[in-house]
Amino acid sequence: MSTAYHPQTDRQSGRTIQTLEDMLRACVIDFGNGWVKHFLLVKFSYNNSYHASIKAAPFEALYGRKCRLPICWAEVGQVQLTGPEIVQETT
Repeated sequence: MSTAYHPQTDRQSGRTIQTLEDMLRACVIDFGNGWVKHFLLVKFSYNNSYHASIKAAPFEALYGRKCRLPICWAEVGQVQLTGPEIVQETT
């Protein structure tokens, strides 16, 4: 049983914390002092990645729908070609 004072006893929380630490560490290694500018992309990546324990992405589990990017408002499952302009704008 986990408590607020001993979160390390909860394996799922511990795994989540380890994953976030690994993602942030990789971001700092890749981007150095500019890692803060990329933090929202790390957050987006984590919240939209499939988690076997909940059989969905965290965003999808919380809101009941897949997350859509503001740059691509196509319906889920709809095929849409992306040109170099939108890729450059996103970057």
